[in-house]
Amino acid sequence: MPHFEYKLEDHVALLTMTSGENLFTFEFLDAFLDVLDEIEKDTKASVLVVTSADKKIWSNGINLNWLMEAVAKDPEAAFQFPMRIMKVLRRILTYPMITIAAINGHAFAGGAIMSCAFDFRFMRTERGFFCFPEVDINIPFMPGMDAVVKKAFPGTLLLEAQLTGRRYTAEELEAGKVIFQACPVEELLTRVMDFARAQNKGRETLRTMKAVGFKSIIQIMDTEDSKYLKEKNTFSGNK
Repeated sequence: MPHFEYKLEDHVALLTMTSGENLFTFEFLDAFLDVLDEIEKDTKASVLVVTSADKKIWSNGINLNWLMEAVAKDPEAAFQFPMRIMKVLRRILTYPMITIAAINGHAFAGGAIMSCAFDFRFMRTERGFFCFPEVDINIPFMPGMDAVVKKAFPGTLLLEAQLTGRRYTAEELEAGKVIFQACPVEELLTRVMDFARAQNKGRETLRTMKAVGFKSIIQIMDTEDSKYLKEKNTFSGNK
């Protein structure tokens, strides 16, 4: 499958993003949804771990150059594309498995937001940074994105992260309880997999717990994002 490959290790599905910076396009997002469906349907995995094949970058979020071209060709893409992002975030948020982001490189913008949809985040120390640069590129958070990020970030740290666009290290995010564990990159996947193997919960129980626990986030995604995009036209390129 383009953009992704996965393997099973006991009850853990280790999914690797294989597209370099793992930038969001329609093709990337659709492939992500497809592989999540495949893992759920064709395996008995109860834990999902997502990492990157790139040695420096976990995900840099939206491919802005591609998006500008896509919107120029089809203005409807300014609505459909962010809604596709929200579909992926919703799928991760409600996935009937324990989900772990093994952040082995930089997580920026949409990539950082996506990591917040996971249940747990492990992140490499040293050269990896985590950042929400949306304030600097004039793309405000959609309501659903904001709700997902609030799940992972405590209040005062979230305000700083969103309004300043500051870059954070893994150690800083671990201290702020955003990252479950900060690890040297050579130990990251080992620690993630040790944690993952210790989790083996029932899918239906997890599905129900997430539906209840994340009910308010799901409602925001389902009721506010579409209206917001139609009103704000955030992704149209018109600022």
